[in-house]
Amino acid sequence: MDETTHRTAPDTTGTLDEALERLHSSGPEREGWLTNHAPMAVEALVRNGQAATVHRWLDHYRAKLEDMPDRFAEVTPANWQEALGDPRRIADWAAYFERETADRPWRDVLAEWWPRLLPGIAGGSTHPVIRLGHSVRTLLTTEETGPRVTELAHALGYWAARHQPLPPLTPLAPVRTAGDALAAVPRVPDQSGGIRARLAQITAFPQWQGAAATGADEARAGLEELVGASVHRYTEYGHGNPVMLVHAATAPNAVLRTLPALPRELWVPSVGAAWAASAAVTAAYSPAEAAVLPAGYGASLTAGELFERAAAHGDDHTIKFTDTALDVGDAPALAAALRSVELNPPVL
Repeated sequence: MDETTHRTAPDTTGTLDEALERLHSSGPEREGWLTNHAPMAVEALVRNGQAATVHRWLDHYRAKLEDMPDRFAEVTPANWQEALGDPRRIADWAAYFERETADRPWRDVLAEWWPRLLPGIAGGSTHPVIRLGHSVRTLLTTEETGPRVTELAHALGYWAARHQPLPPLTPLAPVRTAGDALAAVPRVPDQSGGIRARLAQITAFPQWQGAAATGADEARAGLEELVGASVHRYTEYGHGNPVMLVHAATAPNAVLRTLPALPRELWVPSVGAAWAASAAVTAAYSPAEAAVLPAGYGASLTAGELFERAAAHGDDHTIKFTDTALDVGDAPALAAALRSVELNPPVL
């Protein structure tokens, strides 16, 4: 099986559904704010030909799982706006979207809620949209089983509960390319606190021209450029915060993965929101100086070898970032994947 096929062939083992069923009694967070990465990581493992490792990986991750929180108050079509962004309602939102996806096609639910949720893309450190992107990729390319639709419902519910718009921002000078725009993002002055404290310090972003797309195809091309630039940037700047900076790439890639499931009129606003998410993470965690790496860094490794390393390494962020880097697929992206394996501590 070649490297392209092993990333796209449907899972015939039943492993993904088994893993998702194991996980759906768990909440999307632990300790009140840390994200449960397991649904995203197991999807990436299965997608990349590592289904045989999933249950062992989950056994190791089990200590990080907490039960779904207690219900607080039911979310309904009449009160959803007051429940938006309320983390006490995580279980209520999950139940709401389970009902919605049981009664209607998941694409219809997604299309209705995407524009409502998009302004809060930075909420939950961008993890909700990343989880949704993994879910949509599965539903678009494999059978629509019960556990896979439930996973979409839980991802939407997590996003609704952690919905968090960015503060009003001043537009800075226009920048043509995504790479130059990321380089021009001002770093927040105090990088000592958590992501909420850091996001609150953001006051301005460059005007990346790709975010001003006027057509669906232009928006998709812009998103592809942004994902590639964000992945490439990690090689030299990931050392600033090896865990958090992966989201500068995985969040816009989640949006890119979701586009084919959305009406084309929703593609244009999607690229602007993806830029905001990537730029916010960059502003919050990017270091002042780039790392200097040897010439030809990572050039000897293939995509399959890199993902095998990521799977053996076991860190959830490394697995997800490598998965995104392989979507980009060029030599600088493979070098970035290797960098994430080396920067993040192994857990297996």
